[in-house]
Amino acid sequence: MEMMKAFIGKVVLVTGGTSGIGRATAIAFAQEGASVVVVGRRESEGAESVALIEQAGGKGLFVQADVSIEDDVAAMVAKTLESFGKLDFAFNNAGIFLESAPITEVTQDTIDRILAINVRGVALCLKHEIPAILKSGGGGIVNTASFLGIHPHPGSAIYNASKFATIGLTKSAALEFASQGVRVNAICPGVIETPMNEEYRQDAQGRAALNSMQPLGRIGHPEEIAAAVLYLCSPKAGFVTGTTLSVDGGIAI
Repeated sequence: MEMMKAFIGKVVLVTGGTSGIGRATAIAFAQEGASVVVVGRRESEGAESVALIEQAGGKGLFVQADVSIEDDVAAMVAKTLESFGKLDFAFNNAGIFLESAPITEVTQDTIDRILAINVRGVALCLKHEIPAILKSGGGGIVNTASFLGIHPHPGSAIYNASKFATIGLTKSAALEFASQGVRVNAICPGVIETPMNEEYRQDAQGRAALNSMQPLGRIGHPEEIAAAVLYLCSPKAGFVTGTTLSVDGGIAI
């Protein structure tokens, strides 16, 4: 007898869903019966994600949006409601990584670009997703932070700060809406096998260096982050809000 799928009849929105962690999580939700809205800036990759969602047995929709622009964020939520009638869960995963220099050498453009996507983007998503989730009678949101939001490394001060801010936004939103049935949590991935570090991984020395950073001796897989996101959105995590779940091979210890 097949086990009941955990997200049948649920609608999930995933930002940064065109590759890596976002795509893996969108597919995982679809495998559990959800309808999934994939948000990103790249149309062809978005179409690929939708095809994979449908192969996994779910309904998919791609919405092109830049999460740093409020009109785009409002439109992505509106299109979700127009297409599927409601919103139950959101995974705010869109983010960028720039920098490899001391804080004294960081340019204003780098500061602005990182904070626009990684902080303003998460804030705007929360602002527009929460009212829609409240109308559905409650649900859950997961924000992608990072092990660097717990244990900063030199050379990426602004990125580190943006992920500390993501954790702060998570805790604040969790406090504000806990009594209304919206749970908000953050995941803190370690080094994960994604397009962001693909070039470095292709070099044998680079891959060995990444593996050696993790106490578990290897980098993580996107599907391992997806499993954590699905847990945090599931009834099994019904008493969990405002937390940061490290899925990092022990790197932040």
